[in-house]
Amino acid sequence: MDFERQLLFFFSALGAFNGFLLSIYFAYSTKHKKFSNYFLSLLLFVLSIRIIKSVFLYFNPNLSSVFIQIGLSACVLIGPALYLYITSLIKESKTKKWRLHIIPFTIVLIVLGVLYPYLEHRKLWSRFIVKIIYIQWLIYILLTGIELKYIIKNVFNKSIKLKEIEIWLLSIFIGVLVIWLSYNIGSFTSYIVGALSFSFVFYLLLLLWVFKRNKSTLFFEEKIKYENKKFDEEEVKPIIKKLAVIKEEKLFKNPDLKISEIAKKLKIPTHQLSQLLNDNLGKSFSLFINELRIEEAKQLLVSEKIYTIETIGYDCGFNSKSTFFTTFKKVTGTTPAKYKKENSKN
Repeated sequence: MDFERQLLFFFSALGAFNGFLLSIYFAYSTKHKKFSNYFLSLLLFVLSIRIIKSVFLYFNPNLSSVFIQIGLSACVLIGPALYLYITSLIKESKTKKWRLHIIPFTIVLIVLGVLYPYLEHRKLWSRFIVKIIYIQWLIYILLTGIELKYIIKNVFNKSIKLKEIEIWLLSIFIGVLVIWLSYNIGSFTSYIVGALSFSFVFYLLLLLWVFKRNKSTLFFEEKIKYENKKFDEEEVKPIIKKLAVIKEEKLFKNPDLKISEIAKKLKIPTHQLSQLLNDNLGKSFSLFINELRIEEAKQLLVSEKIYTIETIGYDCGFNSKSTFFTTFKKVTGTTPAKYKKENSKN
């Protein structure tokens, strides 16, 4: 192997091997365990497998068919891992349905590998299976892009400065998209382009991570926090209008109502809703919901003659008598009984 090929091998393989090591780090060595880290670990792991296969096949055309099949199969989990990592951070949840994105594809791959091994069915893999794998990968990239549409939209809005976590998520997304594009244009350029693009993307992301880590905390260990900057009036108005649905549909009557559920219904990120309530309305989510409950309770206290005060509290969404009485007095300055008595006279 001449010097130029040695250099090409070094740079194309370097990112893959380091990506593999970093995937192990995220899975087992992170001090503050975050569920999303496991998806990031999986993403790096399957990408690294795919890249290592490409590198060795490029420099050794006689590579065992088993390794080729493993490398191609790994692509099936790249899209789901990307989607699950991004959504687990945006929605600040464990993405309970992650098994639906991982297990079915894994089972299909195992079945295909047993019934139609690459060694005996190369034409089938090259003509159909590989194309389906890349289409599935693209579909997940598009689904991830939909989840990131508010960040992508803000990129073109000069009045909004992207948060560090948003830059990180966008970088991960673009990186995977670049790798997908590199493999799909490889037939027009060179097969090794995909591997080189991964090394390039990997080290850009690594530099971004190191820079952030030196400043404060890890990107993937911090929650999506908002800055002190308030939303512009033009941004606030449509969201405020959407909030009316909570009162119209009496969603506040659900005692277990969570901000993530409201954000999902309004089709806005959870952290964005939290920021709006805190910065523009000066209220926490719990206070905002409790005020709606109290308004409903005040109307029922005056109009309802059959229900007891405790029943009204439960009907309005409070999960205990004491919480209802405490919150009512805090918001109105008086007790439910006193409010009922004073307003019934009018």
